[in-house]
Amino acid sequence: MNFDTIIPRNGTGSIKWDRRPELDPFWVADMDFTSPQCVIDAVQERVNHGVFGYANAHDSLNQALTEYLTTRHNVTINHAHIIHLGGLVVALSLVARAFLNKGEAVMTCSPVYPPFLGVAEDAQAETIAVPHTLTNGKYTFNWQAMEDAVTPKTKVFILCNPQNPLGRSFTKNEVTQVAEFCHKHNLTLVSDEIHCDLVFNEDTQPFFSALHLPNHLKQKLIVLQAPSKTYNIAGLGYAFAIIENDSTRRKFNQAKGHTLPEINCIAFYTAEAAYRHGEPWRQQLLTYLKKNRDTITNFIRQEMPYLTIPNIEATYLAWIDCSKLGLKNPALHLEKDAALFLSDGAYFGSPQHIRFNYGCPHQRVIEGLNKIKASFDKIISPHTPPS
Repeated sequence: MNFDTIIPRNGTGSIKWDRRPELDPFWVADMDFTSPQCVIDAVQERVNHGVFGYANAHDSLNQALTEYLTTRHNVTINHAHIIHLGGLVVALSLVARAFLNKGEAVMTCSPVYPPFLGVAEDAQAETIAVPHTLTNGKYTFNWQAMEDAVTPKTKVFILCNPQNPLGRSFTKNEVTQVAEFCHKHNLTLVSDEIHCDLVFNEDTQPFFSALHLPNHLKQKLIVLQAPSKTYNIAGLGYAFAIIENDSTRRKFNQAKGHTLPEINCIAFYTAEAAYRHGEPWRQQLLTYLKKNRDTITNFIRQEMPYLTIPNIEATYLAWIDCSKLGLKNPALHLEKDAALFLSDGAYFGSPQHIRFNYGCPHQRVIEGLNKIKASFDKIISPHTPPS
């Protein structure tokens, strides 16, 4: 796989490229790489069959998922505990409707993927967002603030791990302490692990899935995963929940009602192919993304020291603090001044920040960084002498 190849995406119906075609996009979390050949082959084989009726998850997909969970996460899961879904935002909405009543609350820690901050509305409930704290270049939980914010009406805690947009892969101790907090306050814990296969530092800190929590901390646990971010197949709409506790799983399923569409019949086969055959490609991708991660981190710290970027352990998303510039909306400034489309930190709960998607060819990363620097340098040095 040559990740340096520039693949034109304009005019393909891409949200990333066609929503604002006049702008250079580094925003929504999909990558500008083709999916692995095994996934493309699976699509073609399924299309060649020619019949696209209603579909269930076939037996070999269930087998592929349980084998993946064993080899990747070292856990043994009964496939009856797996719930197939058309996406993880859908799952978050189901959680809200299943475990919240009107006037109750979901807690999460911000900044965070925007739907985390909005799904409570689906149950006419409230959101308690507790800011993460930055210590020695690394974001973590503000445990005392969480204790101060929780109330008897709080019923659900949504964890994002690896964290979007902060790029953290939380440690075993951190995830366990979150689970203990939930157990203490009788909260349903939802662990969204959609980026779990995009962790860079696993040689020193293996990813810790909530599936590894001790049994007494898993009675009200819902783990969410998907191949979509890793293998760049988000547009096919497939994800899955793992709920080991029978009562929790039953309540989750009951909330489905008649609101969910059928899962795309092709999506089942692409998921199977990714999990069965995509590992060599995934390793190549991680190597490439590390290079991009290092480039953006070093560039900002050396060329734009007026910005702050944390140490990125996972994902292909860089969270950049622009507060020293004094701009009301850094993303909007870059849109108007540099024709750049980056994610606005306000939607994640942190104005004065931008999120930069570096899941793209290295050349594009450099181009985007240079455009940001040229725009922001004019603010830092507005009175540049004429040449």
